[in-house]
Amino acid sequence: MEKAWKLMVVIWVTVYLVTVTMASESPKYSVIHSESDFEIRVYKESTWMSAPVDHLSFRQATKLGFHRLFQYIQGANLNSSRIPMTKPVLTSIVPEAGPLHSSAYLVNFYLPLKFQGTPPLPLPELDLKPISWPSHCVAVRKFSGFAGDSNVVTEADKLATSLGRSPWANSALADSKYVYSIAQYSSPFQIFGRVNEVWVNVDGSESDNCMSSGMATY
Repeated sequence: MEKAWKLMVVIWVTVYLVTVTMASESPKYSVIHSESDFEIRVYKESTWMSAPVDHLSFRQATKLGFHRLFQYIQGANLNSSRIPMTKPVLTSIVPEAGPLHSSAYLVNFYLPLKFQGTPPLPLPELDLKPISWPSHCVAVRKFSGFAGDSNVVTEADKLATSLGRSPWANSALADSKYVYSIAQYSSPFQIFGRVNEVWVNVDGSESDNCMSSGMATY
């Protein structure tokens, strides 16, 4: 029994590594403004599959949520459809929604273009739901290494500091239920050259270069 379980783990890990490595599709965006430590992007409207997770740990929540999403893309949906892996895996932090007013998380999978209009319905026991995002502006900070409980808050604080010295100071959307999101682009087995990002939604639209009314421009 133990050998069979270990074999299943090896197979799952191998498939995960291959799918992440071969992933090619990502949400479409345009860069409106770029500096050395952050940039402002406009993301096109998109549809994601989302896994809500109540957990005290960002890292463990991401693992638990992605495990359910991985089952979904491997065929655990009402169409039995196999869905190609995409990048990034995006974990959104929902403040005070978890146990004892701790943070809760939404782990999000970007659906490939083929499935954007009509996502296959997940099996009910996976507790997943599709979410559609309109075109919106996002402030982004890149960072390397592994994204974990010890550094994601620090990286988010660095982005907030950078925004505070820019025309986007105080422009984070007040009505957003997410404080920030962490985008992970690399396989968990990749040691060097890892790519992560902190995302924060900001006010404005593509037509005004993501600048809300009354804000200074460069």
